[in-house]
Amino acid sequence: MTTSPIPPPSAGTAPTKRTSPSTPPRALLLDLDGVLLDTRPVMEEAWREVQATHGLDMPFALYERHLGREFIDIMHRLGVGDAELVHETYEKASRSASHLARQVAGIAEVLHAFAAADWWLGVVTSKPLDRAAPLLAQLSCPFATVRTPSSVGRAKPAPDPILLALIDLGVDPSEATYVGDMAVDQESAARAGVAYVHAGWGYGQPTSPTPEIIASPQELLRLLHSVEPSEPFIEGSLV
Repeated sequence: MTTSPIPPPSAGTAPTKRTSPSTPPRALLLDLDGVLLDTRPVMEEAWREVQATHGLDMPFALYERHLGREFIDIMHRLGVGDAELVHETYEKASRSASHLARQVAGIAEVLHAFAAADWWLGVVTSKPLDRAAPLLAQLSCPFATVRTPSSVGRAKPAPDPILLALIDLGVDPSEATYVGDMAVDQESAARAGVAYVHAGWGYGQPTSPTPEIIASPQELLRLLHSVEPSEPFIEGSLV
């Protein structure tokens, strides 16, 4: 995983004044596909190109079951050979079809409310940075960290990308919430010791134990009014 080597979308608008030293900083981390933006049309178009180019007789539904994992991992799970070549085709087609992505209704307004309440915002996604950054720019939100696949750390469902995002922000796992829509998101959050909220408008179903499920982004706003007392933030407590 790695943070963006370029300024995150709207990074210049990120709050510079944080909560008082006695108040632990809080973070809202989110997945991208299906949570922040509806990218299914993009993925479907890219998959059709893969089918046509590589003669792959495999429906998109099979690929979609594994969303949240890195593309190469999905190909291996599906038994697809020449995974790197297929990935090149998929990435090129995805970039060409990126205009088909649409914001999830109300998500930008909700994120701005969290930023106004002095929460750090971050994105943890398995989408490569060169495809994630233009999509996130549509939201014009002050994301302080964007963690995407690279040579550092393991991908979801490992806890690494979530923990690395929290290290970026200086936020303890007990003060963070991760919003996802796939089983790998739920597992990654659990292994990181981070509260998980399942986006019911997304692409996947939660697993056991059943997490909190919300039907719309607006339901996230209750987090702003339900801060539970927590242990004091201890420097160096992220492990």
